[in-house]
Order: sequence, then C-alpha cells, then structure tokens
Amino acid sequence: MKLRFPTPHSRPGEAPDFSDLVIPAPDALPVPPLTLAAADAWDYANGLVRVLDDSGSAVGSWADYLAEDAGDEILIRGLRDMLTMRAIDRRMQNAQRQGKTSFYMQCTGEEAIACGFQRMLKKGDMNFPTYRQQALLIAADYPLELLMGQIYSNELDPMAGRQLPVLHSARDYGFFSISGNLGTQYVQAVGWAMASALSGETAIAAGWIGDGATASNDFHSALVSAAVYRPPVVLCIVNNQWAISSYSGIAGGGEATFADRALGYGIPALRVDGNDYLAVLAASKWATARARGGHGPVAIEWLTYRAAAHSTSDDPSAYRPRDEASAWPLGDPLERLKTHLNRRGIWSDARHAQAEAEILDHVVAVQKEVETHGTFVDPKPLSPADIFRGVYKELPEHLRRQRQEMGF
Repeated sequence: MKLRFPTPHSRPGEAPDFSDLVIPAPDALPVPPLTLAAADAWDYANGLVRVLDDSGSAVGSWADYLAEDAGDEILIRGLRDMLTMRAIDRRMQNAQRQGKTSFYMQCTGEEAIACGFQRMLKKGDMNFPTYRQQALLIAADYPLELLMGQIYSNELDPMAGRQLPVLHSARDYGFFSISGNLGTQYVQAVGWAMASALSGETAIAAGWIGDGATASNDFHSALVSAAVYRPPVVLCIVNNQWAISSYSGIAGGGEATFADRALGYGIPALRVDGNDYLAVLAASKWATARARGGHGPVAIEWLTYRAAAHSTSDDPSAYRPRDEASAWPLGDPLERLKTHLNRRGIWSDARHAQAEAEILDHVVAVQKEVETHGTFVDPKPLSPADIFRGVYKELPEHLRRQRQEMGF
C-alpha cells in the first residue's frame, strides 16, 4: 500500500511548468440558458469561459451576450479600477515594509475578478469575501480614506482598530465583515441569501473562497445547504494556484476542477478565465441573472494566479520559481484589457501611461492624508474609552465603573 503526496510541477530553481493547463478557444462554450442544470453543466465546469483571444479581440457567443454591458466607458472604468487597486497594493505593501502598518495582503494578478464581478451587482446585494477581494470595494467606489485607514488602524478606521488590517467591513457597500477564519463566509453567504428569499427581497449574495479553503468543512456545508434550499447565491471559488505555501493539488485541484465539485451537489458551475476582464463580466452577468431570476445557486471557479506573496509575512521564492508569475499562460489582466482597448481604438499606450500617473498621484495624496492621522511610526493613539464603545447597546454597570476608573 502507498500514499501519494501531491507536489507542484516546479519548485524554486526549476523552470515554471503549466503544460497541463488546457486553454480552449474563446468560442468553445456557448452561453447556456439560465435554467442550466448540474447534469448538463459538465462542459462548463471542466472547460473555460473566455472572451478575449490571443490578439485581444472579443469573440464568441459570450462576447455577444456581453455586448450591451461592454461599452467603451464601462471597460475604461474597469481598467481604471484595476489600475487603482494595483497602485494601492504597491503603496500598502511598501508602507508595511517601512513599519507604518503591521500587515498587508495583495491581490496582484487577480484584480479583474473582483472588479468585474462587482460591476454586475446591484445596491443591496451582499458579498461575503475573503481577505483578497478588496477590489470589490474599489469597484463599488468605497472611499479610499476608509480603506487605508483600516489598514493603518488609525482614527479613520471604521473598525476602530478592532480587526486585523485588510479585514474590512462595509455594509453600505455590500461588503460583509471579513472573518480571519477561512471558509466561514461561505456558510454565511448561503444563510444570508436564504434570509433574503424568505423576506421577499430581491437582493442576492456572493460567497468567496480560495482554492485551499475548499478543503474546509464550511465549503461542503455551504454547498449542501445551497443545493437543498436553492437560495439566490453565487458561490465564487478563486483558484489562484497557491494557498499559503501549498499548491492547489493539496486541496484536490489535481483530481478535478473546483467547479466540478459543485456538480456533485446538484449545483451547476462555470469555470472562467479570471484574467480576462470581459469573461469575468460575461460570466458574472449570467450568474447574477440566474440567481436573481429564482433559478437557484451557481458556482464559479475563477482561474487565475497569485502573482504576489500570500501576505507580507510570506516569501513565495521559498516554494515556487521566482519567474512563475510571468510564465502564467493566461497573462496579466491589466495588460490584456489594455490590449483589447487599444485594439478597439479607444485607448493607447500614451493614454495608459497618463492614467497610471494620475491614479498613482491620487492614491499617494490620499495615503499621505491618511497617514497624518497616525501610523505605527508616528502613532496617534485613540482614546482608551473606545474599547467600551460598540460592544453593548447599553454599557453594563461594571464596565461603566471600569471606564470611570480609567478616567474616561
């Protein structure tokens, strides 16, 4: 008898190897009906929904389906959202390295997924994200002062310093409080969607999880409940190839696609090129329309690559080739959308450089303002009385006495 221990295709010092990744043509899969059943979804869970071809042109039925939602200004806005997210990632990463904040997690290489998906949501819908979907907030026009304030844990932090940096909460922007315990948000998303349906509301939920956390109990519990009660929820699986330091095969990614798992529960699923902004828009449009139309849950595996480290506490060169990100066959989502816009004649390299500079200037200006309210290098402590606020509706007498003893 033997045990098998899955290992990645390449390790540090070796050449990146993605030879087993099959990339079909953009027009390989037609747009299915919103009533798609799990029994008929095998091709969608094991293929790959794509819109952009290698030259940057939008082709196939998914491109036609998206046409009215892919106007020039919409796509330019999407590119600017992604540029903004990438600029923030770099600035916050550097701030952590400078000791101004304690922790940060980048979403470099994955920006198209959250930025595109958010565009297909409506006011009142609710995301249940992980710690790498901050781009949902960018696309929802969340104030950058609040986003950065939470990372610095200063007086601009809506969480009042009570959450680890990057664990945001923004109810009015459809962004449920992030839990540091992976997987919990998947069950919460299903429960919230059930409550929405029971209340006669029209809002839908979106649950988010990474490839590594699909091995958690919560992932399977959520799929069971979604299959049984059929609430209006989109179950997103971001397959970025790596958990903290273990590749997706440790979570079973080598046995079947992550989208394929949903079929076993009776939930239809799509597998989508997550580095193709137009494919993200098209698949998100279809999935949210299905959920909103009362056709039950749907799962989406977003195929992408974590180009940056897992977090500021991680060194990916210890477990994967240094140049693996640049070898990822599906490319950089920003460059692919830029190429498409250039091809349409509504963008150019010069305009792109100008947009990058303008966005960076804005991000830097906001960052400098936020830092005046306190950083780890130049702290401006909050009142100790804040620890008593927002915990109880009415402060118990013993805590009231403790606050008074502290002089507050």
